[in-house]
Amino acid sequence: MSDRSPIMSLYPRLAVRGADAAIAFYVQAFGAELVERYAAPDGTVVHAMLRAGPVRWAVKDADEYDPAPGEGGHSAILALDVTDAHAVAGRLEAAGATVRFPVAVQPYGERSGRLTDPFGHQWMVSQQLEVLTPDEVQARTDAMFAEGT
Repeated sequence: MSDRSPIMSLYPRLAVRGADAAIAFYVQAFGAELVERYAAPDGTVVHAMLRAGPVRWAVKDADEYDPAPGEGGHSAILALDVTDAHAVAGRLEAAGATVRFPVAVQPYGERSGRLTDPFGHQWMVSQQLEVLTPDEVQARTDAMFAEGT
C-alpha cells in the first residue's frame, strides 16, 4: 500500500431542514463565518460553507436523498477540540442546543460533554487536560466501569 493517500481534505456536510436557520445557529454558537452560500431558484440552500478558526463544515437543506436526523436520516457525532469546553458548551446551549451529557472530566484525559443542536446533530466538545498513553486510558476506563458495578 502506498504512503500517499488521494484524499486532499475532509469536512462534514450537514443536511438539515432549514439550512439558513442552521447557519445562523452556527454563527451564534461557534462564532462561525459564512464563507460561501449557494441556493436553488426556490431559495433552498444547496451548499453553504462555514468556518470557525481552522475548522470548516458545510450545511445544506435536506432533500429526498438526505433526509435530516429525526426524519429518517442519520446524524454523526462531530468531535470538536476546543480550548475551553465549558465556554463552548455554554455558547451552544445559549444558542438552543440540548445537553446530552454535561461537560465533565473524562478518564481519557479530557474535559468533554455532548450537545445536540436544534437540527439533530450531536457535537462533542473536548478540551485536552493531559496526555495519556493508550494503556493509561484503558486502565482509567476499566476503573470507571468497575465503579459502576
